[in-house]
Amino acid sequence: MAIVQDEYGEAADVLRLEEVDRPEIGDAEVLLRVQAAGLDRGTWHAMAGLPYPIRLAGFGLRTPKNRVPGSEVAGRVEAVGKDVTRFAVGDEVFGIAAGSFAEYARAREDKLAPRPTNLSAEQAAAVGVSAVTALQAVRDRGRVQPGQKVLVIGASGGVGTYALQIAKAFGAEVTGACSTGKVDLVRSLGADHVVDYTQHDVTDGQQRYDVILDIGGQRPLRQLRRALAPRGTLVIVGSETGGRWLGGTDRQLRAMALSPFIGQKLGTFVCSENAQDLLVLSELIESGQVVPCVDRTYPLGEATEAIQYLQAGQARGKVVIRVRTSVPG
Repeated sequence: MAIVQDEYGEAADVLRLEEVDRPEIGDAEVLLRVQAAGLDRGTWHAMAGLPYPIRLAGFGLRTPKNRVPGSEVAGRVEAVGKDVTRFAVGDEVFGIAAGSFAEYARAREDKLAPRPTNLSAEQAAAVGVSAVTALQAVRDRGRVQPGQKVLVIGASGGVGTYALQIAKAFGAEVTGACSTGKVDLVRSLGADHVVDYTQHDVTDGQQRYDVILDIGGQRPLRQLRRALAPRGTLVIVGSETGGRWLGGTDRQLRAMALSPFIGQKLGTFVCSENAQDLLVLSELIESGQVVPCVDRTYPLGEATEAIQYLQAGQARGKVVIRVRTSVPG
């Protein structure tokens, strides 16, 4: 069984549960018996085909290229291609797969890692895309160093909960900005300071930060720069304006165009999905420095409800699709 779609649109209109064949794998791929699948904003964008430029980026111009949505995954290896050397049948793994909203999914060997020993399948499924994005934002783009002041805007979301914890693991003094109902969550994840952005303007300039991670925000660049140190770094991790053509990427383009002419570094990036970063995250998770924050789990047949919950903006951390409660040995 799998969740499938044959056209772009909203979840309630285009998704359905259907019996499908097991995916065929290539020489460098593995077949996974899926236990759980994580839900991230990218899944919604690929499902809806919005903003429109993503259709030109390989998702399918008129109809979805991949009928089965989902990419974050945790599962057991069911079969391996002839060139696969890192995994064997029966291994418990997590990472990124093609079409994880299904009982079986195929995945490239170089996008999987052994499942951390202290995580359930549901927790491990919440890591793949969101935690790798957060790691690259903190380490590679923000270049966060011990003692730096870091602001995470959107600290209660899927990427934000990881970014906050990873920045803390790197020795930063972290301020998490979120809405009123999520203040307790952000504080529990180890934030040194928590700002309710519905009550206080976190970019008023009273406090300036060495690194700002703006995750899914809509604030103008001038406001973000006001809160950024003169030689500070702004990393725009996402942007959700709802625009059908640019969807907020216009702000990212303006940031990159302005950055060479000022002392502050303004930029964005595209996440590079790879096993090496999954292994780094595994170490952080097994050491207790990073804990996946799973808000709700839904059975496979309720994937539509899961996506609608994520879209409503109420999720505290990650939303996960439970495909199998257990996998026979």
